[in-house]
Amino acid sequence: MSEANSAPERPGLTPRQARHVRIVLSAFIMVAVGLALILRIDSTHSFLTMGFYGIALILAGSALVLSRQGRTRVATVVLGVCVALALGAEWAVAALR
Repeated sequence: MSEANSAPERPGLTPRQARHVRIVLSAFIMVAVGLALILRIDSTHSFLTMGFYGIALILAGSALVLSRQGRTRVATVVLGVCVALALGAEWAVAALR
């Protein structure tokens, strides 16, 4: 009877662990985008580059804040958009040359 009342164990991360993973991932992506921005500004002085990477930095920071508030699924989507934007920026700037 005690087995029927106990909830089945779910595999995966606990909510606290998921928040910490997203926070670390957001911070890492934020640093990577910042470094990429610095390297791109040295090679091309383009407002388009600064704009794309600036938006990507804002999105990474937003994902970090969302993760701290426990909105890990939304933070994951925002991080995906951030990475896609940074990669799209690289492609767009390379296509303009």
